[in-house]
Amino acid sequence: MNRISIGIEDVKNSIRNVPNFPKEGIQFKDVSTAFKDKGIFKFIVSEIRNNYQECGITKVVGIESRGFILGSILAGELHAGFVPIRKPGKLPSETFVQSYDLEYGSDSLEIHTDALDKDDIVLIHDDLLATGGTVNAAVDLVRKFGVAKIYANFFVELDFLGGRKRIAKDIEVWSLIHY
Repeated sequence: MNRISIGIEDVKNSIRNVPNFPKEGIQFKDVSTAFKDKGIFKFIVSEIRNNYQECGITKVVGIESRGFILGSILAGELHAGFVPIRKPGKLPSETFVQSYDLEYGSDSLEIHTDALDKDDIVLIHDDLLATGGTVNAAVDLVRKFGVAKIYANFFVELDFLGGRKRIAKDIEVWSLIHY
């Protein structure tokens, strides 16, 4: 897209729907199609950064793996550090581990035990909020550090799945795109 003015509808229209992925009945939102357009990508980063630039964010925590894409860029834009939350066995030093349930089983996430400090103001970022299981595990990991404040941000939120309602009320949640 080579338009001068880009808006939310342009971003929504740039996200590809992939039917029946990863399993039958799921409409997968493929955000990679939004990221490949430089104008839309710049708009996405600017909109999210603008929402958090006055919050004093000191660390952006990105959830593996698609949360790393925008999370690391947002950290740079917000003059903050970047901390990855990863699947088990991917981090090389001592970690905290948090298990969580999925619709079809369970999984775990890990964060280094020295990743955050009590004075940090943390923005947890992931590409998509669906049922809330992954972000709640990330919140539980971040809480182990006794940080000053936690925000949660998503590029896309699937409102009909109600994930936001499952996130603790003291976490300020903001998503750019809603379906």
